[in-house]
Amino acid sequence: MLDWWRKTEPNSVNLAMTPSPENKENRHGANRQLAGELQIVHDSMLDGLGQLADYFGFNKVLGQLYGTLLLSAEPLSLDDMMSRLDISKASVSTNMRSLEHMGMVRQVWVRGGSGRRKYYQAETDFWQIFTTIMSGREMRDMERALSVMEENRQRISNSISDFPADQQILARLYLDRIAQMQALFRFASLIVNSILNQVRSSDLTDVSSVELLKPSTLE
Repeated sequence: MLDWWRKTEPNSVNLAMTPSPENKENRHGANRQLAGELQIVHDSMLDGLGQLADYFGFNKVLGQLYGTLLLSAEPLSLDDMMSRLDISKASVSTNMRSLEHMGMVRQVWVRGGSGRRKYYQAETDFWQIFTTIMSGREMRDMERALSVMEENRQRISNSISDFPADQQILARLYLDRIAQMQALFRFASLIVNSILNQVRSSDLTDVSSVELLKPSTLE
């Protein structure tokens, strides 16, 4: 499973406060080093968000870029993020477009900033991020899977009478297994829709203090 909240050693990554040279005058102290404990937490969060993004099928850099903005007290430019993560500008640009598309970051205006530079902030409405991702990619993937399975079920059903006797037995096995998978995906779709409907009418603070049951208590 995910091992992303592992301990980060001090100075293992030094990404936190390295502004681009052109913005050094305007970063309000952003060129100072973080205190030791803050640096450890910062590096752990970026590493964890990168692994979390990778776990859900996204680019690890995408998670690290979101983390960089999330833990920044002020908007950052593409050059700022490129410098902090030590990655190419092309990688920053590509992943920032993905983050914008998912509603996880937004472009903002910065007083005194260069007119040619784009500055970004992280979206901190986590319910909105959750609903956007789940109602977008996840639901589309489940609907696509159900569509493919239904096409396959119909293909077998329309042809099974023409199969040799031994393959008719195998075809019925296929139909049975496909039906089970369809039921699972429909159930998953129902659960996701129920969660999304609940999320839309909920406040994050309502559940922030809820104590989660440990697996052992559910047995």
